[in-house]
Amino acid sequence: MDVLLVRYSEIGLKSPPIRRAFEDALRGNILDMLAADGVEALIRFSDSRFYLESDDMARCVAAVTRVFGVASVSPAVACGSGMDEILQVAAEYSKGKIPKSGSFAVRARREGTHPYNSMELAKLAGSAIFDANPGVSVDLTDPDATIHIEVRDNRAYVFHERIPGPGGLPMGTQGRVAALPGGRAPEVAAWLMMKRGCRVTLVGDGWGGVLERYDPRLRRSDGVPGSALGVVSGESLDGASDVFKEHGTPVYFPTIGMDGPELKKLSEAMSKADFGGTWY
Repeated sequence: MDVLLVRYSEIGLKSPPIRRAFEDALRGNILDMLAADGVEALIRFSDSRFYLESDDMARCVAAVTRVFGVASVSPAVACGSGMDEILQVAAEYSKGKIPKSGSFAVRARREGTHPYNSMELAKLAGSAIFDANPGVSVDLTDPDATIHIEVRDNRAYVFHERIPGPGGLPMGTQGRVAALPGGRAPEVAAWLMMKRGCRVTLVGDGWGGVLERYDPRLRRSDGVPGSALGVVSGESLDGASDVFKEHGTPVYFPTIGMDGPELKKLSEAMSKADFGGTWY
């Protein structure tokens, strides 16, 4: 069975009551994004992980990796936690994942009570994968491919990749701000506030289209709403004083310490929804 493992970001650092509230918000935001993209999926939560089942895994991944609060996702094959079943699934899953004559490693971890430990599981799974892929070699230091096995109670998950999400906090957990057009990078400034958990209202039309990919309920307004906790601007330091004079409300400049190449790199990552490497 194909399952998408979804890991959250800094939510795990919160106190239990706050963490539960943030987990609920993240679940709602994931469902909103799936609905906006027309992706049907079943979602459940257990042990600091969301698990999604979908008939269209590629579109499911594309949707979930645009949800703030998501640290990374892994398309995985799920099976029971019995050793024989895991070894069979891991061996079959590995075919085509390791380059011809390439090297691989197995990383195993488990939670719960089982008649084996993580080291034993990794060793036996490595042997099964080695036998299933003639010509490959084992390299625990710098492998061409890494097969991961996570065992959680009575279920095991086998995967080989971690696809980064934007991280941050779930939108809606930190109130609403109004984003102003103009400046060096207003879209980047608004996006960074969304990443910190804010819902954003865009002031004016004709800008910020990329942000609609990250918030299916994005609002626009002709002016700063009275309910906004502040305004966010992409102005540089030189233009900051003018923004302060115009608005009698807190003003946030999340891009003020970023140079041109940093802004460009982040803007490109936003447009592609590709958060791998050193995007920020």
